[in-house]
Amino acid sequence: MKITRLYTGSDGESHFSDMELSLEDTGNRGRRSELIKATGIIFRETGNEYNLDWHNASHRQFLLTLKGKVEIEIGDGTRRQFSSGDILLTEDTTGRGHISRTVGDQPRITAFVRLD
Repeated sequence: MKITRLYTGSDGESHFSDMELSLEDTGNRGRRSELIKATGIIFRETGNEYNLDWHNASHRQFLLTLKGKVEIEIGDGTRRQFSSGDILLTEDTTGRGHISRTVGDQPRITAFVRLD
């Protein structure tokens, strides 16, 4: 399963990397990952005007986009969009951070699964 990691590099800037989350075949129950310990979950809805300037991730966490679309911009100008079904692992809790913008005219619903 493909996920995107957003992390702080040694240069103090946020970077993207693509990761593969290993899934094990469990027969008729499908494929699943190993257990990932989490400390809680938060659901958030933002309007289509949501635009958060440079900021860091508040915690190491998975962001699961349930509805809508967001664009994340990092320091070198790279932008990636995430929509329903995409998984983003945010680990850029230090450094300059990133910019988040809602894309389109629909509200966005996100689940934040805190890992620490």
